[in-house]
Amino acid sequence: MLDMKGNPDSGGIWAPCLSYADGKFWLLYTDVKIVDSPWKNGRNFLVTAPSIEGPWSEPIPMGNGGFDPSLFHDHDGRKYYLYRPWGPRHHSNPHNTIVMQEFDPQTGTLSPERKTLFTGTPLCYTEGAHLYRHAGWYYLMVAEGGTSYEHAVVVLRSKTIDGPYELHPDVTMMTSWHLPENPLQKSGHGSLLQTHTGEWYMAYLTSRPLRLPGVPLLASGGRGYCPLGRETGIARIEWRDGWPYVEGGKHAQLAVKGPQVAEQPASVTGSWREDFDGSTLDPELQTLRIPFDDTLGSLTARPGYLRLYGNDSLNSTFTQSTVARRWQHFAFRSETRMQFSPVHFQQSAGLTCYYNSKNWSYCFVDYEEGQGRTIKVIQLDHNVPSWPLHEQPIPVPESAESVWLRVEVDTLVYRYSYSFDGETWHTVPVTYEAWKLSDDYIGGRGFFTGAFVGLHCEDISGDGCHADFDYFTYEPL
Repeated sequence: MLDMKGNPDSGGIWAPCLSYADGKFWLLYTDVKIVDSPWKNGRNFLVTAPSIEGPWSEPIPMGNGGFDPSLFHDHDGRKYYLYRPWGPRHHSNPHNTIVMQEFDPQTGTLSPERKTLFTGTPLCYTEGAHLYRHAGWYYLMVAEGGTSYEHAVVVLRSKTIDGPYELHPDVTMMTSWHLPENPLQKSGHGSLLQTHTGEWYMAYLTSRPLRLPGVPLLASGGRGYCPLGRETGIARIEWRDGWPYVEGGKHAQLAVKGPQVAEQPASVTGSWREDFDGSTLDPELQTLRIPFDDTLGSLTARPGYLRLYGNDSLNSTFTQSTVARRWQHFAFRSETRMQFSPVHFQQSAGLTCYYNSKNWSYCFVDYEEGQGRTIKVIQLDHNVPSWPLHEQPIPVPESAESVWLRVEVDTLVYRYSYSFDGETWHTVPVTYEAWKLSDDYIGGRGFFTGAFVGLHCEDISGDGCHADFDYFTYEPL
């Protein structure tokens, strides 16, 4: 179980890499402890399992010297570990390198010999390396250009695994940098897949920016803002003269021809509801930094409800009782019914739209001496707080057993509302800018997670409190 208490915003798990060989799954990942210094202190680990569902082995440490690890299983049974080194001298070197070490699966150790496979192109920020063998060639696929709009996929090849590697004739195999009007931007960091029907595809990272009215496309901020964060794209690959190419051109495309396999039924509505009737949280739901356990809440203390115990504030990077899911649409409605009886002004529970510990909004029920329960909202914008209802909070009737809370996101803006009977709704008189909960507005290094909507309970009084949530819904509009 991962314990990432204290990890910085957008630290934690970076670029997990899953492969299958020798009858088991191999999963590599990095736990990044620092994001804005000459050291990332990224702890790399390898775990294996006979089934994708586990059980997973104890983690094998793979060193702390870099990030974006991957494992290549060669045809002769040998295995190779690739990564991007970082720290401390790499902090001022945007080109960087891709390094390879042989891995011994019997001893779980890496060879001390490090081989540099690639030192990058002028696009800089070389990372995300994957190695493949096809038709007698070794293909090295890397990400370059950084994770913003300059993002790209670069491919090289060599007849031997140690190199030298020659660059793809087009240099960049995929990028959207040259097409600022393309609906899919920031396209890069790819990985290849061959289906059992012999067709080739590439999965890659991409984003769908919102563009603000009146802002020229090529002006600062003109390419837009991405509250949905990084998403997964897919491209169909064709081979020409021994090189992989994206069918239809190197830019990311909205529609791609599917493989010649049987169709699988799937829900595409995006509508979702969790009634908390099970013994585990729905896979759509995530917690911050630590797994859901009885420190944060319970699904059995009151069957049919999610009970959250009051812990740290949303500004913390340690123990927060926050259960949230991703924004996946530019317009949606999310709703919950909550029962909560605070007795101190430092206790609260409610609904949050959250990007990171320094950028979020929160519509909540708390306690005011002389007034009882009240509804308020607070926003943190680049760590600067605002309390628009602080002087005139909305009173909660003593007779109200439950409080219903809702947020409606309408592309560029969003608003909270509340109800005391689940039928008559009242809008909180504050409008927030949805585009500000985006990678691009937040800025800084390593910010790419996108926005979340979630349930939260906090108690910094130390007296102890809990909130019971009956359901949680998400409905695209």
